[in-house]
Amino acid sequence: MTDLKSKKFSVIFLGCDKNRVDSEKLISFIQQQGYEVTPDPAEAQIIIVNTCAFINDAREESINTVIDCSALRDQGALEKLVVSGCLPQKFISELYDTFTEGDIFLGVDDYDRLFDALQKSYDEDERVNMVGQGQFGYRKLRAVSEPEHIAYLKIADGCNNRCTYCLIPKIRGKYVSYPMESLVSEAESLGDIAELIIVAQDITRYGLDLYGQAMLVPLLQRLSALENIRSIRLLYCYPDMITDELIHEIAANDKILKYIDIPLQHSEDRILKLMNRPQTRQGYLDLISKLRAEVPGIAIRSTFIVGFPSETEEELEGLKSFLEEARLENCGFFAYSREKDTPADRLPGHMTKRIKEKRLKQAYKVQEQISSEYLESFIGKTVQVLCDGISEDGEFFQGHAYFQAPDIDGRTFFHAPFAAQGERYEVHIQGTDGLDLYGATADYNPED
Repeated sequence: MTDLKSKKFSVIFLGCDKNRVDSEKLISFIQQQGYEVTPDPAEAQIIIVNTCAFINDAREESINTVIDCSALRDQGALEKLVVSGCLPQKFISELYDTFTEGDIFLGVDDYDRLFDALQKSYDEDERVNMVGQGQFGYRKLRAVSEPEHIAYLKIADGCNNRCTYCLIPKIRGKYVSYPMESLVSEAESLGDIAELIIVAQDITRYGLDLYGQAMLVPLLQRLSALENIRSIRLLYCYPDMITDELIHEIAANDKILKYIDIPLQHSEDRILKLMNRPQTRQGYLDLISKLRAEVPGIAIRSTFIVGFPSETEEELEGLKSFLEEARLENCGFFAYSREKDTPADRLPGHMTKRIKEKRLKQAYKVQEQISSEYLESFIGKTVQVLCDGISEDGEFFQGHAYFQAPDIDGRTFFHAPFAAQGERYEVHIQGTDGLDLYGATADYNPED
């Protein structure tokens, strides 16, 4: 029997922040069993690539990452390459025979079978498929990845929103809320956290399956009472579940950052209906107005899909005019990705990649101007910035304000005599490049 204790592990995670949390819990699980985990894949005998499969671009990135890691067999210490997560969960029947770079395949809930699979692969010198054979489930313990002053709290898995373009329900299954007591205990175990980011495929439906009613607000109140949690950010709030109670909690709770991510996906009623999104253009505008009226200064982020099947030029123009009217602070855009086993795949009017990319550029151009003007409004003002460390070029400290979510929005670069990671500083904003802000603390003297 192979002695796995002599092996070093390395975990690479791809895709969303929900996958980050899964990977952090996997790392903790490996460490709990007494194994060493290294951040450098070149040092590891066993590499685990935790994949994403949400859209085609994500699948390509996952496959390319596995191929790149496989090259370490000749250059590094690599002996076994584990492909885990969403890609094998959905596509194992297509992957296993042809994707021979992978030695072991595990799905999204199979990490408890990791060591059994490794032992089998080593001892019998064969590739192993254990997709769908595990029961890893919810686990509290995790190894928080860098930077350690920011942590994501995944409060549920799966999704019940049957958006016609989305594979998530087929990959992750039905929406499953995690017990509130467990989540509070998990958050408390994270140590001193400057910013706790609440995530799930849809955080606003938290508790419906478990408690029979939406329980996001009670959960936020429990998390806010923890002394080790200094602030809370909300991502992925579906518009039809943003209640008056939630809006009031955002406004009244000092620990909740005045920021909300609402995936709207489109603005035009016909396309929204084809997407199976239960809202309308006017409903979106009313919600945005209500949020701004009741939570002064709130920053609203969203995502949109362009090039959805049968989207007309007029509907694209409608989306652009919606962006102008809504004036959202931050937006992300995606070209529609055609996915088998989704209702949208069967719709007429699919477009070429060239047309979708052209429409993507048009939407981005509109939003870039809006976001740039928003950032320009801070020039000459002082904003509070959470320091995330030193910029890559070593010339600035870098961080983010409440209206800049880590990794998805812009950053604030600033000069200061000293700044500690995880602490907040008052930064006088001196300029912007349209994406990031630049400034300095009041006690900074460029002559020193």
